[in-house]
Amino acid sequence: MKNITQLVLLCRPGFEKECAGEIMHYATELGFSAYIQTLPDSGYVLLIGAGETGIGELMAQLDFRQLIFTRQWFASLAKIDDLPEQQRIEPLLSAIKLLPAPFNRIELAYPDTNEGKSISRFCKQFEPHLLRALKREELLSSRAPHNLHLLFLNSQQAFVGIAAVDNSAVDTMGIPRLRMPSSAPSRSTLKLEEAIHWFFADEKKYFKNGMTAVDLGAAPGGWSWQLVQRGLRVTAIDNGPMQDKLMQSGMMEHLKTDAFTYRPAKAVDWLVCDMAERPLHVSRLIAKWLVQQDCKNTIFNLKLPMKKRLLVVNECRDLIAQQLLEHHIDARIQIKHLYHDREEVTVCIMTS
Repeated sequence: MKNITQLVLLCRPGFEKECAGEIMHYATELGFSAYIQTLPDSGYVLLIGAGETGIGELMAQLDFRQLIFTRQWFASLAKIDDLPEQQRIEPLLSAIKLLPAPFNRIELAYPDTNEGKSISRFCKQFEPHLLRALKREELLSSRAPHNLHLLFLNSQQAFVGIAAVDNSAVDTMGIPRLRMPSSAPSRSTLKLEEAIHWFFADEKKYFKNGMTAVDLGAAPGGWSWQLVQRGLRVTAIDNGPMQDKLMQSGMMEHLKTDAFTYRPAKAVDWLVCDMAERPLHVSRLIAKWLVQQDCKNTIFNLKLPMKKRLLVVNECRDLIAQQLLEHHIDARIQIKHLYHDREEVTVCIMTS
């Protein structure tokens, strides 16, 4: 794998700086010599290896799920340019054969930009042709430990590479295909649905009938709706109105009070929060709930500023971690910039 010299990381357009800063932090921490190549709003970042340690070794030492701003990643050969319009298969196959085969499956991707999305139709049309060629060359196996990745910048340019099946995103491009539920009060419901899918392989173990939850800043009820669908009894805290149909479920209580001063009579299983407040302000509030043991677990969003977003995320995580440490509370903190997030990240903290 010495010919694999770079790591391709997909991210939300506009978050290249955060994606690059995060991967460079880990590369430096692991003693990996590298530099970054990227363009603003491109939707991807390149980490170019500059030392003897291979990209594959770096990926093996990193858990993909600990990366906040990366949606998908793969170790890549140099970019292929000038693919002939009528004969793309052969040059791509020549590059693919330089990689350790066979492959578990193929993933054709494109940057999640307006320009990139125009390539989606091409990818759908091209995939069956490439799949047939790979089968003909016996390059696919359901037992293979790596997936084959192709990132098309346009129909003539592509990166080709691999990623471990068990150390990369399950969904193509790291984008889950979720449908907006017709009865949900708002599109924000998709943020919590995606968060539950991302943070929990077995959600039924952590969200059970009869559990209790508090939803801070709940109106009109997008997040509460997800919890009620899973059988939780929810107390919604918001001065605004909740959806009537949701309130008629018999699983909801609505209190018109201040989300920053409310406290439950007894500890709840879950605290969720999607308020448009300053991230450090929200972090202090969440830390207070955990320290006072008003909740066992929490999922919440941090709305990020336009600048120094990675710095703010780290500050918020450190603030909460320090509070938990000082009060001898053992917890697991996970953070992800989900597909349905925009200028925000989602945090999950488990103490039970």
